[in-house]
Amino acid sequence: MPDYFAGDTRSNRERMLAGDLYIADDPELEAASQRAIALAHRYGEVYPVDQEEAQVVLEELLGSVGAGVNIRPPLYVDYGSYITIGSGTFANYGLTALDVAPITIGDDVQIGPNVQLLTPTHPLDPEQRRAKLEAAEPIVVEDNVWLGGGAIVLAGVTIGVNSVIGAGAVVTKDVPPNVVAVGNPARVIRRL
Repeated sequence: MPDYFAGDTRSNRERMLAGDLYIADDPELEAASQRAIALAHRYGEVYPVDQEEAQVVLEELLGSVGAGVNIRPPLYVDYGSYITIGSGTFANYGLTALDVAPITIGDDVQIGPNVQLLTPTHPLDPEQRRAKLEAAEPIVVEDNVWLGGGAIVLAGVTIGVNSVIGAGAVVTKDVPPNVVAVGNPARVIRRL
């Protein structure tokens, strides 16, 4: 197998955060992932019985949480620490936010149940996939966006302010501000 990282002295975490190919099977990344799994589990346990404690756990799990954020569990993340959420945002049950690259969610965003924000990418080259290489691109969801239930937002996508993504849409490219986009792949059908 070729040495994909010959001459590259960066850690897998550093390569991951730069958006370059890296190997996720790494002790540092595994420890961070296990921390996130434990905190997300704890969040799900305390949310129904103690909202204040749940908020403390959420703030420990995520990189940044604005005032008045409400995320109904279960919540699934890779690391959590690369997710920022603005004030007044609500996410319904089952949000999956795979934050191998940063995920930025603005203020007053509405997220339907079972939405997926997927930053990871995998090489098309079969040998690189077999070698367990992956990369990632950030996702940005700007202020006052509504993501309908079951929507999937792929790596590298920005969704513009005030836009609405229809239920079940698969967003493969940037969506401009003030539009409605639906379908697979998502396409703009209306200006707001």
